[in-house]
Amino acid sequence: MKISQIAAKAVVRAFLLLLLISTAPFLIGNNPKLQNFQFVVHQKWTLVFPSVLIVGFVTLLVLCTIKKYKEVDLNWLLVINTLVLLAYLLTIAYTIYKQVA
Repeated sequence: MKISQIAAKAVVRAFLLLLLISTAPFLIGNNPKLQNFQFVVHQKWTLVFPSVLIVGFVTLLVLCTIKKYKEVDLNWLLVINTLVLLAYLLTIAYTIYKQVA
């Protein structure tokens, strides 16, 4: 049970830290390519699965926080959801970096 608590807390903290770091180029605003960057979504259905991941992350984070990371199953679900969401966001960041650089 202790391992799931440590894993859940570590993965969530790493995710939030990387999310904070990834917003720095947008907040600094020195790159004119970032100011005019736009996403073009050809099919709206491609936004369903990232939305499910984000809603699942927020829900699991709230549930784990309320239960103080005592539920082992919720902790591991949060770890898996966070890792998949992290992989998705890193893919998006890499795509943006290729477009801007």
